[in-house]
Amino acid sequence: MLALGVTAFAKPFTKKKMTTPPLVHHVFFWLKNPDSKEDLAKLIAGVKSLEKIETIRSIHVGVPASTERRDVVDNSYSVSELMFFDDTVGQKVYQDHPIHQKFIADCSHLWEKVVVYDTMAM
Repeated sequence: MLALGVTAFAKPFTKKKMTTPPLVHHVFFWLKNPDSKEDLAKLIAGVKSLEKIETIRSIHVGVPASTERRDVVDNSYSVSELMFFDDTVGQKVYQDHPIHQKFIADCSHLWEKVVVYDTMAM
């Protein structure tokens, strides 16, 4: 009887295709003072403030993960932001938005380097 109950609930695992907006904006920040917890907190708060911009469909703010060290992994950055937009028009609205401009004005003194990767879905 128990086996029948388990079988009734067992479903084959199928991977669901995620539908994400076509434009991905991935930014990596290197702090001037990488050992400063205060600077890190300020930068993270600043990046998170960007989520209020209406054309951002999704945002992920992160720090380097403690994954296995490999030659192909660059974990030298301090903070990253990963954003999704519907199109280049939405990304341009983000670039020019007063919240984004305020973030740059308030936080640019914290970083020494920024690298941006923008990609379009195929």
